[in-house]
Amino acid sequence: MKVILKDSIPKVGNKGQVIDVSAGYARNFLLPQKLALEATANNMIRFEEIKKVEARYLARQREEAKVIADKIEKISCTLKVKAGEADKLFGSVTSQDIQDVLQKEGIEIDKKLIKIEKPIKELGLYQVPIRLTSDISPKLKVLVVKEEN
Repeated sequence: MKVILKDSIPKVGNKGQVIDVSAGYARNFLLPQKLALEATANNMIRFEEIKKVEARYLARQREEAKVIADKIEKISCTLKVKAGEADKLFGSVTSQDIQDVLQKEGIEIDKKLIKIEKPIKELGLYQVPIRLTSDISPKLKVLVVKEEN
């Protein structure tokens, strides 16, 4: 049975591919899970329309990500934290802390996009990548300073 894959499935095929699978696999798994469409003429036309709409959406989303990336590259944020002797922090700087600072700057992003490679537990200047899309990942300059009492 020929089907059009709506999502990429490991060891089966990629999104948008027309593949030939057994009828049982299509009827019992792919179609009920809405992972594929039967490869009829109407479904082929419908899927092409869906791909065009999705391409326009992704292009718009990419443009918005570029604008946000430019803003992020231009700013540097300062975090005042409590620190003990030898400039060690009480705790660490989290993605939530960075998200709060970005919100004050007028940039709304999800904290899951902030990728802190290793925990920030000392004072200093750090480059924190923020993954907006798969290929747009600006680095935010974060300066961690000691909070004065």
